[in-house]
Amino acid sequence: MYKVTLPDTPYCKLPFFLAVEEWIARNMPPGEYFFAWRVSPTVICGRNQDVAAEVNLDYCSKEGIEVYRRKSGGGAVFADSHNIMFSYIAPSTYVQTAFYNYTSRVVSALQELGLGTETTGRNDIAIGGRKVAGNAYWQCEGRSIVHGTMLYDADVRHMSCALTPEKAKLEAHKVLSVPSRITTIREYRPDISLEKFVEHMYASICDEECKLPEYCLPQILELEKQYYKESFASLKKCRSSRRIDGVGCIGVDVTLCHDGRIKSVSLHGDFFSSIDISFVERRMKGTLATLENIEKALGDMPVVVGMNNSELALLIEKTATNL
Repeated sequence: MYKVTLPDTPYCKLPFFLAVEEWIARNMPPGEYFFAWRVSPTVICGRNQDVAAEVNLDYCSKEGIEVYRRKSGGGAVFADSHNIMFSYIAPSTYVQTAFYNYTSRVVSALQELGLGTETTGRNDIAIGGRKVAGNAYWQCEGRSIVHGTMLYDADVRHMSCALTPEKAKLEAHKVLSVPSRITTIREYRPDISLEKFVEHMYASICDEECKLPEYCLPQILELEKQYYKESFASLKKCRSSRRIDGVGCIGVDVTLCHDGRIKSVSLHGDFFSSIDISFVERRMKGTLATLENIEKALGDMPVVVGMNNSELALLIEKTATNL
């Protein structure tokens, strides 16, 4: 397997590394490729997730935690400089083969450090029954991309506050919270620094080295742009409709972006409006979907006859949060 050396670049956000994976899959000769990377506090969500239900977007916004969507499936994970992200690009297009080839090597490398490691569930690696790594998969250009987290250490406060997994998921694992499900490399081997740990993983997993050519950087940066597009990053479309005495039928459609802000709002029904509804809908764009911010965006002029703006703001906010 090749250890990939990336082009010299300034600090990069998470989508850059996802674009690197994709560039390798689309352009490098046949073979297996592996590289490690780190990011500042970031939540990365699965392709098919309802992120508003899995991520505390208000908390992430206040704490400067970035939120992105990836092309692979699976659940939301929290990453920061305390843990390492691994990327594996393989020629096989069979998901089970790709996962096995990758996780078996990672497990073997961890066992070399004296860690009682095993694979669990669909895509996790555990020590002592607690998760230390989670992985996801997608296909690109006839190749498999497997990527995931390796918890060398963990910022439990950010992790537990930023992630809000469905209750059913926690009950399935018979645990009460996110932190109780995880462990770290440092908990078992505090004598090994993060840098030495990464060196060990490379030495154990890889037997050759390749450096990506300098000409690939503009192409990678172009691939990176797709992860910021609203058409890809938009997370949730919500709809509600109800009849209110003295108002009539009022329907609300809300589309949320990845950071919890409103991409669009549509109001429809047989209600009467005191101002142009399209004007109100334009004002809502870019507003963080909290009651306070929605009320500010609506302003003081009544919008729906028979309904004050606080009630309308509450209806929009409840629609956005599926309450």
